[in-house]
Amino acid sequence: MRIIAPSVLSADFGHLADDLEMINRSEADWLHVDVMDGTFVPNISFGFPLMKPFKQYCTKPLDVHLMIVHPEKYVERFCDAGAWSVGFHLEAVEDPLPILEMIRKKGVRTCLTINPDIDVKRLVPYLEEVDMVLLMSVFAGFGGQKFIPETISKIRYIREEIDRRGLKTLIEIDGGVNTGNAATLFAAGADALVAGSAVFGAKDPEKAIRKMKE
Repeated sequence: MRIIAPSVLSADFGHLADDLEMINRSEADWLHVDVMDGTFVPNISFGFPLMKPFKQYCTKPLDVHLMIVHPEKYVERFCDAGAWSVGFHLEAVEDPLPILEMIRKKGVRTCLTINPDIDVKRLVPYLEEVDMVLLMSVFAGFGGQKFIPETISKIRYIREEIDRRGLKTLIEIDGGVNTGNAATLFAAGADALVAGSAVFGAKDPEKAIRKMKE
């Protein structure tokens, strides 16, 4: 499986409808929506008001990544706002299971995320409980960071654990993804790649998406 999820955080918000129409035309599979609160991460992005135009103008599933404290307060609202998938950070909560159940009850796909400094083994107890795990390959909260090479071994480790259990849990990677490393990430066992500047900063974004999927 080779899924590409362009991150709308890198889009031109002055021409948002045009950028979303480009995503609709492209071979992209999902639209990745990064929500930052200025507390869990040092930057602020956007919240519920922009979910409406994302849902209105984009025909691709909305893959929502919450980089926030207290995700339990907001996951249901993001589900109601049109999210196809909602993910939150394991290190932001004491117990992810009740929050995953909140998302599941809304009929929305679940995702659990970790930053690069969190031991990947902490995800293992939850592999049966989620539809997807998201491994950050840069630190959450900043665009344009360089890919952290150690992510490759983490992908292989999680892929081995998923396969050993016979699960269908997907592995998503976010941070520093581009046309130069996409093939390596897929080969290591990733299913979905989030790409921001590599798509929206490309001269031909549709071609960049297509190349990453090849």
